[in-house]
Amino acid sequence: MSRTPALPAVRLDTVTRSYGRTKALDAVSWAFPRGGFTAVMGPSGSGKSTFLHCASGLDRPTAGTVWIGDAELGRLRESALTRLRRERVGFVFQSFNLIPSMDVEENVALPLRLGGRAVDRDRIASVLARVGLADRMRHRPSELSGGQQQRVALARALVTDPEVVFADEPTGALDPRTAREVLRLMREAVDRSGQTVVLVTHDPVAASWADSVLFLDGGRIVEELVSPTVASVLARWDGVAA
Repeated sequence: MSRTPALPAVRLDTVTRSYGRTKALDAVSWAFPRGGFTAVMGPSGSGKSTFLHCASGLDRPTAGTVWIGDAELGRLRESALTRLRRERVGFVFQSFNLIPSMDVEENVALPLRLGGRAVDRDRIASVLARVGLADRMRHRPSELSGGQQQRVALARALVTDPEVVFADEPTGALDPRTAREVLRLMREAVDRSGQTVVLVTHDPVAASWADSVLFLDGGRIVEELVSPTVASVLARWDGVAA
């Protein structure tokens, strides 16, 4: 008996995003498999941030369709789109985006509260244990290092068990050792929990943790690199950025 193939975690179909006469994305099509770790790279102005914003529902494309699982984002009203982002998508940003007045537990619980869901403290404790911060629940962001704050942000992204986590330069403000720890946790979320991760980065070392790397240039996907290494990413990056 044949099985129906699983829907991609995220799918873009001929997505274009224009700002006046400038096309930040130009008819981009791609499908992100469930349980995969994909890095997205490209020169400045290549469309990386616009790609992430359209794929995650933070921005609406000028043309084309975006799907997260079985939901076509273009058909959703703004309130429904906001609810989908809260319940089915996780975000990690370079600047952490933690609430300074809230402690670690409160920051991690925020997506649950905003979504009107019961706050499961056992779930929060479990996620914080996964990122090595079980003993920091009562600390505020100002009492944590940058790497610890980013791990809180990752726990917050994972607490709702989202279909996909979008990470926008999450290691850009971290030193190499701390960045490696955050990337290891993201890799574990994929390998152990079947999480889907889309990572936008300019760092070949960060990209080498992924299963594959997409290279954007001029608002288009120009190449995919499977099973990347730092050396192979650097070689492709030099070609794209030339």
